[in-house]
Amino acid sequence: MFTDYIKIIIKSGDGGNGAISFRREKYVAAGGPDGGDGGKGGDIYFQVDKDKNTLIDFRYNKKYKASNGVNGSGNNCNGKYGEDLYIKVPIGTIIKDAETGKVIADLSKTNQVELVLKGGRGGRGNSHFATPTRQVPRFAEDGERGEEKEIILELKLLADVGLLGFPNVGKSTFLSVVTDARPKIANYHFTTLEPNLGVVKTKNGDGFVIADIPGIIEGASEGVGLGTQFLRHVERTRLLLHFLDVSGQEGRNPVDDFYVINKELKKYSEKLAQRKQIIVANKIDVMQDDTLLKQVEEVAKKEGLELYKISAVTKQGVEELIDHVSELLKTLPKEDLVDIEDRKVYTLEDKKDEWHIEEKNGVFIVTGKAIERLMGRINIEDNESMYYLQKSLKNMGVEDKLKEMGVCEGDTVILDEWELEWYE
Repeated sequence: MFTDYIKIIIKSGDGGNGAISFRREKYVAAGGPDGGDGGKGGDIYFQVDKDKNTLIDFRYNKKYKASNGVNGSGNNCNGKYGEDLYIKVPIGTIIKDAETGKVIADLSKTNQVELVLKGGRGGRGNSHFATPTRQVPRFAEDGERGEEKEIILELKLLADVGLLGFPNVGKSTFLSVVTDARPKIANYHFTTLEPNLGVVKTKNGDGFVIADIPGIIEGASEGVGLGTQFLRHVERTRLLLHFLDVSGQEGRNPVDDFYVINKELKKYSEKLAQRKQIIVANKIDVMQDDTLLKQVEEVAKKEGLELYKISAVTKQGVEELIDHVSELLKTLPKEDLVDIEDRKVYTLEDKKDEWHIEEKNGVFIVTGKAIERLMGRINIEDNESMYYLQKSLKNMGVEDKLKEMGVCEGDTVILDEWELEWYE
């Protein structure tokens, strides 16, 4: 396994604005306010998609936004709700708040759906603010702004395809050609203590994970050459590509190598020995003759295995092999997820009713979601609207807190982005 990791920005939809409207009909002298409400902004959900294996799609699209709610209109017509956005991810994806690092969703179950960001609430139309003493309200609520958040998507990947073969048969070169992985390529047995992994992106847009498994040599099942560590990784793959060097440059017999490695697989696990294999005859571009290739063809025929002839260096036959593997994986069952540790999931704090007051050089600054929402429905040019503001601040406790902090008549009070003068 390895961790696929990406940062993206998500934004829920803004709520639509409430309408300021008055009924205007012939023979109706005082129709009254009839402004409709704005529609709610779209929510953002994350959904498990059983057909996805990687987070590679998110490397090309880093920002996701749900649609906004529609503004209200006259005749008490409410605006349409914004469409929710469903973002599909592979099973096993963890969603973290990039700012705090806390887990906000753990998508480890089949068909799981999690709400991550709520859309902004639609603003109420002016018809909601009519009272016996305020019969012509000339203000309405603006819709709440949607939330924007940078999040981390983290996925512990189980490799779909394992590369088998003795050292120097071209596995690492093949991995570097078909993925963005940059394995250490050298002429010695163990180039790493962990498998090299890479994500393949096919021309059809499919993706799958390949693991280059070093260390499978004679005696691996008994632990020779860290073999048991690597065999554990192979055990989780769905398909094995068995690389054989048919060039003769290393002085090895590919047929002997094939049977040695399969013997080790069988000794380690009968289940692993039954895993589907494809023989890959590599280095056909530098064959001294076709003797070794013909021997490998006979083995493939005898064992009933598919054979692909390629050159990882020149890329001959590589695209055909990858296309075949991609289609074959669609027919092979996936292993159950394993080793998923218990993770504490934190919910995003609901800050809709929060407000804070800070004094700087005699200026009182009031901020918070509740203040943003309140100021969104205030028309500072309208006396009734300003009276509504003062009453709301008193009901919320803001007025008492300002007095407690020593606000005096004539002091400047900033509410959200509005700078006002305090008076008793």
